[in-house]
Amino acid sequence: MALSFHERPEAPAAPPSAATEPSLGDLIGEIGQDLSQLVRDEIELAKAEIKQESTKAGKAVGMLGGAGYAGHAVLLFGSLTVVFALANVMDPAWAALIVTALWAVVGGVLYAMGRKRLRTVNLKPEQTVATLKEDARWARHPTS
Repeated sequence: MALSFHERPEAPAAPPSAATEPSLGDLIGEIGQDLSQLVRDEIELAKAEIKQESTKAGKAVGMLGGAGYAGHAVLLFGSLTVVFALANVMDPAWAALIVTALWAVVGGVLYAMGRKRLRTVNLKPEQTVATLKEDARWARHPTS
C-alpha cells in the first residue's frame, strides 16, 4: 500500500544556520586548496628568480671562459715571441711581443669584468624567502 504524495510525511527542514555555514570538511578542503595554490605560487616565484640569477651567472662564466682563452693565447704568443727572439733578434720578435701584450690586456679586461659580474650573482631566491616569511607570519596571526 503506497502512500500518495499528499499523505507522505514531510521531511524535517534543515536548521537555517546549518545551510549558511560551511561544514568542517568544506573548510579543511578550502584550506588544503589554498595551501596547494600558495605552494605552487612560491615554486613558480623561486623558478623565476633562479632562472634570472642563472642567466647572470652564465654570462659571467662566459667572460671567465674568454679570459681563459685569452690566457691561452698569451702563452701561445709568448712562446712564439721566445722562438722569434732567439731565431731573429730584431723585427719579428718585437711584433710577436706586441701581439702578446695586446692579448694580455684583453685577457685582463675580460677577467676583471667576469669576476665583477660573478660577484653580483645571488642564487638565493630572496623574494621567495621574503614571501615565505610573510606567509608564515600571516599563518600565525591571520587578520581576517
